[in-house]
Amino acid sequence: RVAEKLKDKNHVFLIGRGLGFITALEAALKIKEISYIHAEAFPGGEIKHGTIALIESGTPCIVFVGKENKDDVLANAHELRARGGFIVGVAEENSKIFDLWIKVPEDGEASLIYQIIPMQLLAYMLAVMRGCDPDHPRSLAKSVTVK
Repeated sequence: RVAEKLKDKNHVFLIGRGLGFITALEAALKIKEISYIHAEAFPGGEIKHGTIALIESGTPCIVFVGKENKDDVLANAHELRARGGFIVGVAEENSKIFDLWIKVPEDGEASLIYQIIPMQLLAYMLAVMRGCDPDHPRSLAKSVTVK
């Protein structure tokens, strides 16, 4: 359902705090690499510094909620929703603020690591739905050469 909602979007914003921000960065990279959707990760504490201005009606916002930062990330989700954001929560438990919820296993801080798995699947499904070949992304090098 999440891929179906996002497949025609040009932008998606991913918000996390602490380890959740690291997950957001990796998820944004995977989405960009194989589906060619502009995906950008932001730390939850920084969304008022420019990011919030990019949110308009229907803008997809994926929030990564962990036990240690639950209240702060949900507060971010409320701010994004107030500006029209479409909120996808990646969390152990659902919240009324989420338009869609991706459940992850309950395992304390480790649940933030588990959150990348559904994001990899999301990136794959987005690529396929958009007619992209996820096995051969364009302009992606397997290594970096520094001269």
